[in-house]
Amino acid sequence: MAVDVDVPSTILDHPLATAEFLVVDTETNGLGGEQCELTEIGAVLVGGGELHERWETLVQVRAPLSRGIQRFTGISQTMVDEAPPAEVSLPELADQLDGRVLVAHNAAFDRRVLAQAFARAGVAWPDPPVLCTVALARQLHPLARQRKLKLLAESLGIDVEVSHRALADAETCARVFCALFPRLCANAGSVGQALALLKSRRRRAARGGRTDGGGSGAMLGVRRRKVDCSALPAEPGVYIFRNPEGQPLYVGKSVDIRARAKAHFRPSSPDGAWVAQAEIVDHVETHSEVGALLTEHRLIKALRPPGNERMKHDDRWVYLRCRLDIAYPVLEIGVEPAPGLAVNVGPLQGRFAAAELVEQLTSLFALRHCGRGMKRREFPSAYGQMGRCLSPCLGDLDPNAYRRRLDEALALFSGEGDGGKALLRHLDDEMRRAAAEERFERAGWLQRRRARLAVLLERLGGTPSATHTRPRLVLASHPEAARFDALWLVGGRIAHWAPLTDDLPAWTVTEPLLPATRPSAAPPTATPDESAQMRIATTWLASHPSLELRLTPETTRARVERFVGRALTAAA
Repeated sequence: MAVDVDVPSTILDHPLATAEFLVVDTETNGLGGEQCELTEIGAVLVGGGELHERWETLVQVRAPLSRGIQRFTGISQTMVDEAPPAEVSLPELADQLDGRVLVAHNAAFDRRVLAQAFARAGVAWPDPPVLCTVALARQLHPLARQRKLKLLAESLGIDVEVSHRALADAETCARVFCALFPRLCANAGSVGQALALLKSRRRRAARGGRTDGGGSGAMLGVRRRKVDCSALPAEPGVYIFRNPEGQPLYVGKSVDIRARAKAHFRPSSPDGAWVAQAEIVDHVETHSEVGALLTEHRLIKALRPPGNERMKHDDRWVYLRCRLDIAYPVLEIGVEPAPGLAVNVGPLQGRFAAAELVEQLTSLFALRHCGRGMKRREFPSAYGQMGRCLSPCLGDLDPNAYRRRLDEALALFSGEGDGGKALLRHLDDEMRRAAAEERFERAGWLQRRRARLAVLLERLGGTPSATHTRPRLVLASHPEAARFDALWLVGGRIAHWAPLTDDLPAWTVTEPLLPATRPSAAPPTATPDESAQMRIATTWLASHPSLELRLTPETTRARVERFVGRALTAAA
């Protein structure tokens, strides 16, 4: 539920899109009432739909913890005995809440526990405005019937690896909040409007108002009648179901629009609220499956139909990512290319093999093994002591020295050829250098690394390279006919795509893009939506045959026209 609090008007008037949110989760001793005590607090700063700084602390307790709660949370009596008292940690949390909105899952519980702990410690409770992700999901993600944190996260395509620890749950809650944040911004312009929105919706539901999308006479799980799909073509594309008022209910895609749309009304198909309300269906035809995927993505983003949940990536494709907008950047694995200022390598097939590749590269080039947040240390970590990390956490490392190592690693995948072969050649050179210097122990270590990396690269498949280093024109074909969707992949994004027709000669799009195909030392900057579209295109192209023309500043009109002409002739 949303919590009604008196907060300064300056916070309530702050635009929602630029407000800062502190997502908090608490662990307790499992007792109720006055006996309830904090054992751990985790907090994640969120701004602009992105996760930023993390903060966590254990908290001393007065009464001993039960064995059951120790097993459940993984927090032992020894851990809380050695933790700082609430009088020390809570003022730091109060400083972080200043001027920000508190977000939590089942926020009423966390707010009550925190307020009680503040009062017990004699620290003034900052009383921030509060948003609850359960209430957000109830209003903005109504098709999720299970709203426990892990199940709700999974329904939004968010992987959950650790539960019942404060920081891990706070990060999961923060990712849920970020997934729902665009929908919240579409319905509220300021923090105060967001609080009022949840408050008004809650009261409306309490009076027995409709919660199924307001279809005229339709009830959840009651099928009205089959929608006439006979006018839909048996072609690739996207179909859109609408209610009698023309409001979009669901967007789907298929290589056969008519067959897939009809399938929603079979007796064995799921019977949800949007099916009961569907009255009208229209469509957008494309020339290929990837064109249908991209069109579906754009329409879901534009129309926000209630029947579409955020798609969870259930394939094995991942990307090796390096975000360059943080101090001492790290290599990491993600299911989508990183937005913003970043270098992305992929797609790579297999999360575990890709994660091991990251670990191997990090050790080989002595990069940071910790996450994006970097805590200052008085002594080097274990990796630093072994010489496998430059230890920027000590605070005395020149950022340029670290960046040179990072650029050396990324350059292997940013050239013209196969990044995997470039990595193996780099190891061969390092082995020869170590042998020449009679550093035989290092040469043996490098030899073992090379053997393992050869296995990993074969397992990952393809030719790993940075997404921004292969500007190209791609023709994705129709399943049967001699038709194509043309995609121009330049600068780590889809610069343009459209069905290839006589009204769209390929050269008219290609020519303005050629200056951007020049090699550049500066990595590209992509928006989250551009990264999501790039993922759709590159993962599809990695597993489907397609025709490609490498684009360079020297590419001529005649070469583009010959490429397209040969493709159309061969397909015919």
